[in-house]
Amino acid sequence: MLKHTKRFFSVSGDDSCFIFGPRGTGKTTWIKDHLQHAKIINLLDEKTYLKYLANPGYIKEVVDGGEAQPRIFVIDEIQKIPQMLDSIHDLIESKKQLRFILTGSSARKLKRAGVNLLAGRALLKKMHPFMAAELGGAFALPQALQFGMLPIIVMANDPQEKIAAYISLYLKEEVQAEALIRNVGDFARFLEIISFSHGAQLNTSNIARECGVSRKIIDNYLSILEDLLLCSFLPVFTKRAKREVVNHPKFYYFDAGVYHALRPKGPLDNVSEINGMALEGLVLQHLRAWSEYSKDHTELYYWRTVSGSEVDFIVYGEKYFIAIEVKNSDKVFTKDLKALKAFVSDYNEATPVLLYRGADKIVKDGIICWPVTDFLLGLVPNGFPFTVS
Repeated sequence: MLKHTKRFFSVSGDDSCFIFGPRGTGKTTWIKDHLQHAKIINLLDEKTYLKYLANPGYIKEVVDGGEAQPRIFVIDEIQKIPQMLDSIHDLIESKKQLRFILTGSSARKLKRAGVNLLAGRALLKKMHPFMAAELGGAFALPQALQFGMLPIIVMANDPQEKIAAYISLYLKEEVQAEALIRNVGDFARFLEIISFSHGAQLNTSNIARECGVSRKIIDNYLSILEDLLLCSFLPVFTKRAKREVVNHPKFYYFDAGVYHALRPKGPLDNVSEINGMALEGLVLQHLRAWSEYSKDHTELYYWRTVSGSEVDFIVYGEKYFIAIEVKNSDKVFTKDLKALKAFVSDYNEATPVLLYRGADKIVKDGIICWPVTDFLLGLVPNGFPFTVS
């Protein structure tokens, strides 16, 4: 059933576009379902890769050899041969009837090659892991917290084994094969250490000390994670600030299951704390997908004052101004609302929301308190689970 799950992701009209997203988010499956008549050039296939690597301009010969009618060409994993973009750019300029769909799981080689992403001739789209509303009744919060929402994991017979293989895939194919780092062991250690910073402000000096490498290397590792689309950074909300706020972003792995798999666990680790950080990351990845897939432009932030008041997420845009706090608890206590009240006292235009693990939708002290499962299932592009003021 899940193999035929309808995705919220879409590409409008006849535009050429880049589709970026981590491995396993379903880019290739979506293309096969929606672009059945496209010519697909898969650069993960070794023979195809070597052919185009030797002659990136070969794409022009392929195009010229086809029928003279509007056609769609898909280049899967374009970052493996960035030099192809020069020829594709020329083709888009000279043959207006052509449409190119270029997928990628990494922006690093494209940046390193100094390409300009076709000078704005192609849209930039992102594909995210499943959203709960895409899965509907197949969505289960405990499984999502442990294994995440990547289609390749969700549809696996053994998700525990599959997610371990997934992480190994990135280490071997994306990092080692592309020669992004010198020591894979150091990088693997870094992936575990940085998991303790999931949902927190980064202290790169401490991370460097724990990893036994220089801060410069840690900065490079972080840029690799970001370019491979495996993490994101959440900036602090500073608009019209009435209090002094911090100025460092928070770090998140892109998927709750990846975080959960990489986070070391032992007798001294608090399981509730680990699940709480996974829950926070799960909500963020849904908000990012919702924002990307919706027509209305929104930005995501967090809010933290130097005195320690913090709200997990601020959704800000022309139609939305929402402050969201996430609690890994089945009850709502008055103390849980303190930060939201502080934020609303500074920004009375905002709608405060608390998401928790309970079963009831309530309003407490003027704050909307919703079960997190209901919220995630109700979060769909171009809409919100409840009316916001």
